[in-house]
Amino acid sequence: MARSKSLLKGIALAGVASLALTACASDDDAGGGDGGDGGGTLKLGYVLPETGQLAFLGDPQIAATEFAIERINEAGGVLGNDVPPVVGRDEAGQEAIASQSADQVLGEDVSAVIGAAASGMSLAIIDKITGSGVAQCSGSNTAPTFTDYDDGGFYFRTAPSDVLQGPVLAETIVGDGHSSVALVARADDYGKGLMDATAAALEENGATVELTETYDPKATNFGPVVQKIEQANADAAVVIAFEEGTQILQGMIEAGVGPDNKGVYGADGMRNTDLASLVSKGDPGRLSGMKGTAPASADSQEFTDALQEFKPDLEELQFAPQVYDCVVAIALAAEQAGSADPADFAPEINGVTKDGEKCTDFDECKQLIADGTDIDYDGKSGPLDFIEAGEPGQASIEVYGYNDEGELETLDTQVSTLE
Repeated sequence: MARSKSLLKGIALAGVASLALTACASDDDAGGGDGGDGGGTLKLGYVLPETGQLAFLGDPQIAATEFAIERINEAGGVLGNDVPPVVGRDEAGQEAIASQSADQVLGEDVSAVIGAAASGMSLAIIDKITGSGVAQCSGSNTAPTFTDYDDGGFYFRTAPSDVLQGPVLAETIVGDGHSSVALVARADDYGKGLMDATAAALEENGATVELTETYDPKATNFGPVVQKIEQANADAAVVIAFEEGTQILQGMIEAGVGPDNKGVYGADGMRNTDLASLVSKGDPGRLSGMKGTAPASADSQEFTDALQEFKPDLEELQFAPQVYDCVVAIALAAEQAGSADPADFAPEINGVTKDGEKCTDFDECKQLIADGTDIDYDGKSGPLDFIEAGEPGQASIEVYGYNDEGELETLDTQVSTLE
């Protein structure tokens, strides 16, 4: 990823020149207009799943975005101005819709876009967003693709790369006593990226990888996928999927290669409190013993309670802390830069997450910045410590499982670090 200091400095200078050319813009302009203190008004948008396969992840991410804005405004806003209500559109699990939604959000003159949730949807819109000189931050993109993506220094993520998740998944499988493994995954950047990272880590841990197979997630019949797993005759099977994974798991159980007969593992795309009921509505215990991994959240009961008080009907919390941290990191970077123009604050995002005085709330961090102190924002998802690529270099990975009643449980949390 092109993120050299000289490039970012050039971007910032270009932004200054742009501001000079638009000095006559109205006081209400986001990202470069003269706000109450001359820094502009930070205006945010989102492209997140309101419908589609990942709609269950949309509610917590949208709620976290709105909650972060409320907390920021309670602390006096950014650069003396309240952050306006977020402008949101649906990613819908379809590239064409996500692209149209990005156009609509960008048309509102936003400084930054939160999302998309799915790595594939972000890849469909990243060029459009970052190419417009607008910052983008995702709390749930995990595909390794983004680490080296040429985004001009405008894309960030608080979710860890699957390069960090794969080894934990592999170690969990081998630790459970399995020595041969079959892996199937969605044929997209998320699925292939996590499958490759897991397969490499399995082999490093002495396991034999009997199968690595990708499939079309839009298929109507997943029988061939189940058949490949059955034919591999491995000790364990890994299914890297979204909602379509329920059909694969149903087929595996019917074929006698489900959790009753072998180790079955998933990842963050299937970490759903309702998964067992979706797979076997009448007998959710059929999923008992299945395990998986997912980026973990910091154990912050205060944040969880506060978010659920903010939105009482919120059932799922996955990736909510990471999205909250996206919003706060952007706001702190704008404070650090003294500007709501992404050309000015994007180069500051990495810096506010590391190598300074630790702080955990926007108001606390904002005061430190005002005092001239370098800050290290430790978020609700844990320490961020962004590397040059604009993403965590270390992550806590949750190992989850389903019990005899089909209930989702956290079994362990492990720290994974880039070597």
